[in-house]
Amino acid sequence: MRYPTKLVDKPIVSKLVKEFHLDFNILKASVTPNEEGVLVLELIGDRKNYNKAMDYLKGLNVTIQPFKHDIIRNEKKCTHCGACVVACPAEALIVETKSRKIIFDEKKCIACELCIPICPVRAMEMHY
Repeated sequence: MRYPTKLVDKPIVSKLVKEFHLDFNILKASVTPNEEGVLVLELIGDRKNYNKAMDYLKGLNVTIQPFKHDIIRNEKKCTHCGACVVACPAEALIVETKSRKIIFDEKKCIACELCIPICPVRAMEMHY
């Protein structure tokens, strides 16, 4: 989620826990004074409470982007070298046994970005 400067010092995540009964796991955070805040969160809880929390965030002008769209692999650049496979703690990147090609499972990706700097051809990209 991206939130405007005026909300950087507000307890937004705390409210998600207290009022909407959601559990969270912060996967990445960039929160600095006088700048936009960026938070990559895994949220867990009842679907009804989750939907209410999303409405609350939208009411604050917080931009919510689905997690699965953040890390992508540029298929044209990828040479299937396998460097990213050893860096991925979530096993979202694996070597397919028969073809020896690298398979990227976006559903497993936790957007830790470890694959990005290790890729020699920069095929792994972060998009917000």
